[in-house]
Amino acid sequence: MYCPVRCCFTMSVPPPPISITIHPITEKTKLEYIGKDNRGMSSLKTTRRLDLEVRSPVPADIDIANSVEPLPITDIAESLNLRPNDYDLYGKYKAKVLLSVLDELQGCEDGHYVVVGGITPTPLGEGKSTATVGLCQALGAFLDKKVVTCLRQPSQGPTFGIKGGAAGGGYSQVIPMDEFNLHLTGDIHAITAANNLLAAAIDSRMFHEASQSDKALFNRLCPPNKEGKRTFADVMFRRLQKLGISKSSPDELTSDEIKRFVRLDIDPDSITWRRVMDVNDRFLRKITVGEGTEEKGMIRDTGFDISVASEIMAVLALMTSLADMRERLGRMVIGNSRNGDPITADDLGVGGALTVLMKDAINPTLMQTLEGTPVLVHAGPFANIAHGNSSIVADKVALKLAGKGGFVVTEAGFGADIGIEKFINIKCRYSGLVPHCAVIVATIRALKMHGGGPDVVAGKPLPHAYLTENLALVEAGCVNLARHITNTKAYGVNVIVAINKFATDTDAEVNAVRTAALAAGAFEAVVCTNHAHGGKGAVDLGFAVQRACEGQSQRLNFLYPLDIGIKEKIEAIAKSYGAGAVEYSEQAEKKIEMYTKQGFSGLPICMAKTQYSFSHIPSQKGCPNGFVLPIRDVRASIGAGFIYPLVGTMSTMPGLPTRPCFYEIDVDVATGKVRGLS
Repeated sequence: MYCPVRCCFTMSVPPPPISITIHPITEKTKLEYIGKDNRGMSSLKTTRRLDLEVRSPVPADIDIANSVEPLPITDIAESLNLRPNDYDLYGKYKAKVLLSVLDELQGCEDGHYVVVGGITPTPLGEGKSTATVGLCQALGAFLDKKVVTCLRQPSQGPTFGIKGGAAGGGYSQVIPMDEFNLHLTGDIHAITAANNLLAAAIDSRMFHEASQSDKALFNRLCPPNKEGKRTFADVMFRRLQKLGISKSSPDELTSDEIKRFVRLDIDPDSITWRRVMDVNDRFLRKITVGEGTEEKGMIRDTGFDISVASEIMAVLALMTSLADMRERLGRMVIGNSRNGDPITADDLGVGGALTVLMKDAINPTLMQTLEGTPVLVHAGPFANIAHGNSSIVADKVALKLAGKGGFVVTEAGFGADIGIEKFINIKCRYSGLVPHCAVIVATIRALKMHGGGPDVVAGKPLPHAYLTENLALVEAGCVNLARHITNTKAYGVNVIVAINKFATDTDAEVNAVRTAALAAGAFEAVVCTNHAHGGKGAVDLGFAVQRACEGQSQRLNFLYPLDIGIKEKIEAIAKSYGAGAVEYSEQAEKKIEMYTKQGFSGLPICMAKTQYSFSHIPSQKGCPNGFVLPIRDVRASIGAGFIYPLVGTMSTMPGLPTRPCFYEIDVDVATGKVRGLS
């Protein structure tokens, strides 16, 4: 199996074609002049063919990842025409691509934009990340297209918990796999630090306001300098503007203005901001703070979420520049005053400090696949309570680097009812980007489950029905696939179904899925074996994606307009699930009224719903219709820019199973290589 990796070098004149050998594991490297690059400079294109030894049965993911020596990340950067001052190195195999690249390539054409979603999954997952990586390996390593994969950064919670990592699988992975699944370049750690700084600021401000007079607060917030002159910190002008106070000197404030300025008067019962950590720890879901003797009885109940559930993660994914991130972080709402006014991070004076903690995380991380095609890893918001997509800036950078005729493949979390719906109605709204094609990944296993098959439980052997041919279950379950196709086509994009084929799947079962997919309106339905064969196993999918992107109109049909009410937007999404009605709790009704009064009703909706069913009940498989969708609460991520209704019970802090993945994870002390990651 071979992989052409294209690296471009600038030269003053076009050279004649030559052949050289540059690495002991390469068969041949061919240098060929390809004209001007996207910065108007003469370029050389090198095609490196790397041997990818494929074994059967497929070894463990970490063993495959450890068997391949990654190319230096500088080679991957050169293949994208990136210059050394366009990125910062993080070791030999990772680099941060600087957002200044977007300014330099502003006038260049974008590549084709492809989003990958899936059918409603089993708890085992259906190989969506693996199909995303395999498609890019096929496009880049076999079909000679310039391609960039855009993926979310995985959380350490599932990596050490029950699901494992998110680097893909088999012979379609991002490498180094251990670095991808663990600390990477520290973005999640930066989010954790920023989130918890804001949490500390909230409790600290309430403590100081409870124990000081207006005058004492004012003297400490705006202390006189050596000359006896008071000044406002720059961030304070944001609060003054919000209060309608246009004065520039603290000494000009009246006693009433001083009171309004210094007293946030946060209602403890309204606080929605919680602390976070990137570990599954069920015992931190609910905690009590303020138990220390020096906290003077300021005790309140709160809890921890997992770091990727933080609104700061959603901000990172949806911001479009450093300036945009600063504004979004500053306007994050942490709760209300006792008068019902929203309290923001900038009201607390911490928006600038949060941005400083996040200033390096703003840049996407460059990595590579097993077959040497480039990958941008950035952000990792939850796909059920947040929008579950990698960052806007990573996609924008990738589209410019891929250029005209190239491809950018980005993944949307969970099934298309969650991931692609939010990709279109939230991410594309803020980015202004329009996909040329959508891929929906399906497995025979999941379709059998939706057709009435027995429960699939992570960590337990698959029931017999999933290991032998059963056309009746497959055909019955295809109603789930059909709805995903219909919903996604309604956005105005071509839909391709990628059938992720397992060894136990029969030709008759695969043909049944293909027939059902085409009948539902899919542009094409193709079989993929990239888990077992790498990019070679997704070549048909690569050809189908090329055909689907050709001549595709650049226009989106959003599911709802922004200028309708919160309830109308919720009900439009519920209808796409198949719901016959929506039922709101008393608490949800009050929140909708409050957010509307506060001026937030124009934001898009991000439904927090189980990924295991179109409905709110995970056990309702297939294609349920006419059910009543219950909205038990409605919350707001104002900085990120969406309202999120809670459908049923959603956990923002997963727990560890009896036998977590960490039992298998260790290090080979002789070689330093990680063992047991999946």
